[in-house]
Amino acid sequence: MTDVCDERASVRNPWERYGWVVRGVWLVFLVFPVIALVTEPHPLWQVVLGLVLVVVFAVAYVRGSQDLERMRRGRATTGWAAAYLLVLLGCTVGTAPLIGAASLGFLPFVVAFGMFALPLLWAMAVGVASTLAAGAAAMFSSPDEGTWSVAIIVFAVGVMTGGVRLVSDRGEDYERMSRDLAIVEERERVARDVHDVLGHSLTVVTVKAELAERLVDLDPDRAKAELLEIQALSRQALAEIRATVGGLRVARLGDELASAGAALAGAGIDGHVPEDPSAVDPRHRTVLAWVLREAVTNVVRHSDADTCWVELAADGMTVRDDGRGLGGRPEGNGIRGLRERVEAAGGRLTIGSGPQGHGTELEVTL
Repeated sequence: MTDVCDERASVRNPWERYGWVVRGVWLVFLVFPVIALVTEPHPLWQVVLGLVLVVVFAVAYVRGSQDLERMRRGRATTGWAAAYLLVLLGCTVGTAPLIGAASLGFLPFVVAFGMFALPLLWAMAVGVASTLAAGAAAMFSSPDEGTWSVAIIVFAVGVMTGGVRLVSDRGEDYERMSRDLAIVEERERVARDVHDVLGHSLTVVTVKAELAERLVDLDPDRAKAELLEIQALSRQALAEIRATVGGLRVARLGDELASAGAALAGAGIDGHVPEDPSAVDPRHRTVLAWVLREAVTNVVRHSDADTCWVELAADGMTVRDDGRGLGGRPEGNGIRGLRERVEAAGGRLTIGSGPQGHGTELEVTL
């Protein structure tokens, strides 16, 4: 493991690490509910209760926004996002009896969070309901200029975040369709290559086999020569088929090491990944490349880890993280496929808890 690799792998996603600073800037607008609490004549216990609700709201908003970033990378569940939204709504409703219409100042945050935390229809429903609530309060409860301003802000936030959500969803659909189209095109290319290789080779083999059949009795030496050529053609055709299919399915350990480091860094995980695959026996590099790809994918998607280590040996590899561990979950199709691939190569794959029962450790021995 080189120092350069360590330095590159230690880079964390700056948005996930420091994004709370950007999100926290907007919490300055919570000063208005705070002013309403401390300036209006309330008993001390109500002021304290209101301030506690404001603090809980701020913490839930920032922490929930961080989990939304993690959810976008497949590292947190939508259930947590919904729980944060309920906390935000609870704080908003809880302050309403204390400061009245001033509690509407929480709604822009609720709309912005809900627009990205919930499924699209529910998100739109939250935006519409919040706008109607703010408008009703401005019209019937406290029809002053400040309340109408808040209602307009809630509406504007709903429109802007709704537009961003729609564009984001359409962009994901476009990327998904582009990937599917690329897969179809690659399959068609491989089909053409396989047809060209087999069409030529099998035609020649068939012709020579028919010739050898006719020459078996008439010219045994010539028939033997034709059979030898058939064997050579068969080996050549097999090599060409392997090379053709390899263009789609081959995995190179050096490339996978680089991809693993980039994937871990992009997910905000400290990745300790060696750059040089030369420590591994060349016979095992293809199998270990497949193992590394699936193992790192699982770490990024499921582990909720902060750090991941990849260690290479001449006859194996270890991938270890400090995440939440297996938690009794059954093996997925990816791990089962890897186990079959490793066993087919004469090796053994084991997966279990990491040192001292923390995280997950996957080890392959060939």
